[in-house]
Amino acid sequence: MSTSPLLDDALRSVPGGFELRLGLPWIRSLPFSAVAGLGLGIDGEASGTLRIEFGNRAVDAASLHLEPGWWFLQDRLTLRGDSPLSPGRHEVEVSLELLVPYLSGGPGAPLVLPLACRRELVADAQAAPP
Repeated sequence: MSTSPLLDDALRSVPGGFELRLGLPWIRSLPFSAVAGLGLGIDGEASGTLRIEFGNRAVDAASLHLEPGWWFLQDRLTLRGDSPLSPGRHEVEVSLELLVPYLSGGPGAPLVLPLACRRELVADAQAAPP
């Protein structure tokens, strides 16, 4: 993983809630079936209902592991919450488990990695120059 899963421009306010663009916190692309237990907190509060947007459709975050397809390293998932977001700085914390299918976690089971990242973000900030 070469960059933080939460970049400067990750948090945006949108009508009816917020969006958080999340990069994959791993060294290789993984199928969506490898992602479990996705959780999000903003300013110490759970985000409530959380959905993942795929173009013109959205799925519950808890159902992401049922989606066909892959989470590629260069892509960011768009998580959408229905809680209003005030302007300014917010402490954002994301947690998830990655089930790494090509690494053994024991007899007949994949390696399961609990991951968390936390970062202070400014809502509607611009991306930092490269």
